[in-house]
Amino acid sequence: MKVVLDTNVLIRIVRPDSANYVVWRKLFMQEYTMCYTSEILLEYEEILSEHYSKDVANAVVNFILSLPNAERITTYFRMRLLGADVDDNKFSDCAFAANAHYIVSDDKHFNELKSIDFPKIEVLKLKEFRELLGVQ
Repeated sequence: MKVVLDTNVLIRIVRPDSANYVVWRKLFMQEYTMCYTSEILLEYEEILSEHYSKDVANAVVNFILSLPNAERITTYFRMRLLGADVDDNKFSDCAFAANAHYIVSDDKHFNELKSIDFPKIEVLKLKEFRELLGVQ
């Protein structure tokens, strides 16, 4: 299963003391494939540095880069599917280019994708993704 993790999800799954940390562990155990672009990786690094520290951000990014089930995607086009928060288009573009099963996000801006027939990009909340992975 291929997924694109929104930054708001990533910052919540990398904390070992978080109930959501199991999603990060399942990535390590190769139970799903994480798709990302260079632009997404840069955002991860920036936001993780703000929430935690530069060292944590670097460790997370390096970990992602080392995973055999983390797939760097190159997008050759801008779909511009999201209008409410255009910066989030990098996630929908990545999901489309990767043929990902889901974007995992708790950001309400992704609800716009529900009304778009093509390309059909499914969005799951973190809680729904945890359930899909068999975690309560």
